[in-house]
Amino acid sequence: MTEGNFVDYVKLHVSSGKGGKGSMHLHREKFIEKGGPDGGDGGRGGHVIMRGNSNLWTLFNYKFKRHFRAEHGEHGSKSRSTGADGADVFMDVPLGTIVRDRETNEIIFEITEEGEEVIVAKGGMGGRGNWHFKTPTNQTPRYAQPGTLGEELDIILELKVLADVGLVGFPNAGKSTLLSVVSSAKPKIADYEFTTLKPNLGIVEYREFKSFVMADIPGIIEGAAEGKGLGHYFLRHIERNSVLLFLIPADAADIRKQYDILLDELKRYNPEILDKERFIAISKSDMLDDELKAELKVELDKTLPVSYMFISSVAQQGLTELKDKLWVMLNS
Repeated sequence: MTEGNFVDYVKLHVSSGKGGKGSMHLHREKFIEKGGPDGGDGGRGGHVIMRGNSNLWTLFNYKFKRHFRAEHGEHGSKSRSTGADGADVFMDVPLGTIVRDRETNEIIFEITEEGEEVIVAKGGMGGRGNWHFKTPTNQTPRYAQPGTLGEELDIILELKVLADVGLVGFPNAGKSTLLSVVSSAKPKIADYEFTTLKPNLGIVEYREFKSFVMADIPGIIEGAAEGKGLGHYFLRHIERNSVLLFLIPADAADIRKQYDILLDELKRYNPEILDKERFIAISKSDMLDDELKAELKVELDKTLPVSYMFISSVAQQGLTELKDKLWVMLNS
């Protein structure tokens, strides 16, 4: 998936169909001049339905088409014939999609399961035909119900990536490089901050044909919880990951301080994120010789509050052990 094809936020307009009119037909045929009312009911208007599809990873399908309209129900007719229902419109979305009301910004619902269907805009009811209104005192009613109007709604689709492992770190910490080495994903890699502007997903192959999904989230900066940098555009993707892998480069001035800043930004955005399992990978450790690594290990054992491991994506050091650790955390 190229970066330009990853769409995680779209504004749409949806409208359901209105119900068909009930018929006011009076039965007439040869030798029967006054056969009474036989007008059928109008058909229901079409719904606009959101459906979960596990084969989709992005909202790219809605990048260019922003209006979705279901068909109107057909009118009732003679012989108590009910009009056809309007065709429903199905909108397939990735799992992890949140639907918000555009005016209030309130969450209407979210799609998290394969095949899950939720009606976004309900079609109007069809009107009842005149035969429903026949009474002993009014045996030939010459009126019927009109169909009710459908619903119109401005909505926002917001995708929160569903992944097993989410990579968390400052810009240029080596997250994209790690993802490109342990999976077949091909994220953009360069030596400057915010190379990654959209989340990248990779399938990490594990032993005995097992696998898990890893997400490369754009880098965090101080103030991200208030919207600085890429702010909320990427922090929401971290909410749906099972394990958070903090990536901190070995040449960082203060590894514990970087970890604390990252954790604080997550806490300020959503305190519930801190309930997830966390692990630290010290990246770019091929720059350290054995002596420096031993000294750093003594210091980290005293200061870091969670488990950690030295890795190097370029030199491919410690990657097998890292995958073993993540697999145990995912299945504990």
